[in-house]
Amino acid sequence: MQTVSLKRLARPKRAAFGSHDRECVSSVSNLALEFMSNHLFEWNIMIRFPAIHENEIELSAVRAQGAGGQNVNKVSSAIHLRFDIRASSLPDPVKQRLLNLHDHRITRDGVVIIKAQSYRTQEQNREDAVHRLQQLVDSVVLPPRVRRATKPSLSARLKRLNEKASRSRIKSMRSRISD
Repeated sequence: MQTVSLKRLARPKRAAFGSHDRECVSSVSNLALEFMSNHLFEWNIMIRFPAIHENEIELSAVRAQGAGGQNVNKVSSAIHLRFDIRASSLPDPVKQRLLNLHDHRITRDGVVIIKAQSYRTQEQNREDAVHRLQQLVDSVVLPPRVRRATKPSLSARLKRLNEKASRSRIKSMRSRISD
């Protein structure tokens, strides 16, 4: 497994932090909160991306499509990559999220098929296909965030109703005056 470190910097507004402020802060927790709210801080999040083993990937060379002159008709430079999700050594939750993806590259049997033909050489196309497969697996490593339903606040509801009433008054003034 590869380990990648993501760093996120947050820059809150800086306030003066003088000697008088230090005297007011009595406990260690208050000092830590004060430091975090007034200074730069850094979060390190460690994410483990599963590596794909080469023996789980099936590569085959095929002829590339499209224009390219005489060379394209003679040389098999495009690469078809096949990766069976169910038979792989990926963790079960990652396998399940991959199978639930609505991606045209994943068949009903759970096989990922990637065709790489952007480059002129087999080696570059092979690297491109493996890189695209790794990107697809990396996209489902983290579970999706759970959506929590929220309600609009009371002030937002009142503001919407007031704007609705004012628009209603404006539109009612556009109608004909009846005697």
